[in-house]
Amino acid sequence: MKHKLILALVFVCSFYSSLSAQRLFPTPAHYQGNKGEFIISAATKTYGNQTFAGKIAAQMPKELTHSSEQAVANVIDLQLDPLLQTADEGYTLQVKTDTIVLKAASEAGLFHAKEALLQLARFGKGKIRCCTINDAPRYQWRGFMLDESRHFFGKEKVKQYLDIMASLRLNVFHWHLTDEPGWRIEIKKYPKLTQIGAVGNYHNANAAPTFYTQEDIKEIVAYAAERQIMVVPEFDMPGHATAVCRAYPEFSGGGEGRWKHFTFHPCKDETYQFISDVMDEIVSLFPSPYIHIGGDEVHYGNQSWFTDPEIQNFIKEKRLVDEKGLEHYFLRRAANIVASKGKTMIGWDEILDAGISPNQAVVMWWRHDRQHQLVKALENGYRVILTPRRPMYADFIQFGAHKVGRQWNGYNPIENLYSFPEPISHLMKGYEDQVLGMQMSLWTERVADSKRLDFMTFPRLIALAEAAWTPEKAKECSLFMQRLPHFLEYLDTLGIYYFNPFNPMEREEPTAPEKEDVLQNG
Repeated sequence: MKHKLILALVFVCSFYSSLSAQRLFPTPAHYQGNKGEFIISAATKTYGNQTFAGKIAAQMPKELTHSSEQAVANVIDLQLDPLLQTADEGYTLQVKTDTIVLKAASEAGLFHAKEALLQLARFGKGKIRCCTINDAPRYQWRGFMLDESRHFFGKEKVKQYLDIMASLRLNVFHWHLTDEPGWRIEIKKYPKLTQIGAVGNYHNANAAPTFYTQEDIKEIVAYAAERQIMVVPEFDMPGHATAVCRAYPEFSGGGEGRWKHFTFHPCKDETYQFISDVMDEIVSLFPSPYIHIGGDEVHYGNQSWFTDPEIQNFIKEKRLVDEKGLEHYFLRRAANIVASKGKTMIGWDEILDAGISPNQAVVMWWRHDRQHQLVKALENGYRVILTPRRPMYADFIQFGAHKVGRQWNGYNPIENLYSFPEPISHLMKGYEDQVLGMQMSLWTERVADSKRLDFMTFPRLIALAEAAWTPEKAKECSLFMQRLPHFLEYLDTLGIYYFNPFNPMEREEPTAPEKEDVLQNG
């Protein structure tokens, strides 16, 4: 018995060491190392068995890292086969000394296989150890949210991040384009949204207007789609509507001082017509089946709802009981508008109590200190996306000596992202099919430039990618950390200013503008 145990341990150690040597991010579900290696050179030929596979094959020669060794005639064969018995987005990759074969049943799966091969070639400097990989994602939603309302980063930075996301097999870019500081998307029917609403950012209310034209949006959405990434826009309501109401005060729900114009006016039919009109243009730009409407933190700025005679009469006429009932009324109408456009609404976990059908809405659980909201969402039949502040908010600091950013009884180191969702898996037992996946979310109150954006995003986004893709039984944080320097070297080639967890003081923590505000650090 003791002898068998030792052999088992040797096998496990051999498996993980060979897997670690291949330096794949994220770790595949199943990997078997074999003897020999495939040498990539100018003599390597790439083929695809149909249009999509052929397109990828034609692009690969300029994407693959070549070995410095003597050229060897060999072949890379990409096969898209809808009848192949693989999981959605799954793929197989077999490397022999003279042939590499990539197979998938879907375009997404074949694309992921290609990205895995590019990594193997890059980190092996053109030499790939023979192996067999059978891989598929743990979750269907593997996302990153970027807030560009508070600070704007622009088209080229977004594209750079989409490229890195594709390499990591992340497939959702949640784009937070509207909030208090600025409205960042051109809406042709309401030009003042960008003429006035796009003026300013979180720390400078008079900054020049920054926004994406509709042509910019189309370009970025297409760029993401080529990389099998779905772009999900967020149009915040009924709160966080300050930029809109600054541009069109007739839709404002009032408010004073810091919270002036924070909410839409919840009783005017004109408000809902405006929302519907804007949705028409958003829907035309984003083919995603989802539209995120926010729905959070209304209580911060709805003070006028308690005193405005028109609003109080509306509450009575509609028998909404109180201001919270009015908030829920608004969310139900918003859900119906989204549904009327053929889309499904996503909202933060406050929407749970609004009486919206689980068929109409997906819940993003974000309040880590309210685990009962996650349980309630699952018990009531909602599909759920996990992005709790701890550990999934990237505006939280990631190292104890850092000074700029959010803290909530601690911080969000890379190890905590990697280990998720295992610490809360007991809450989801029996409801696993309702959990669409997870995402890392980056709010940018204290992120004003690309340097700090990089620092707060990486390497934590790499850990998120593995947590969302790799099955629990194949995850091992210590081995991930052993492999991580190879991906950091890749980020170096891209000019990414990442935080180095192996030498925390190597790079200075980028600063961010100070602002006296209750929400500066969340």
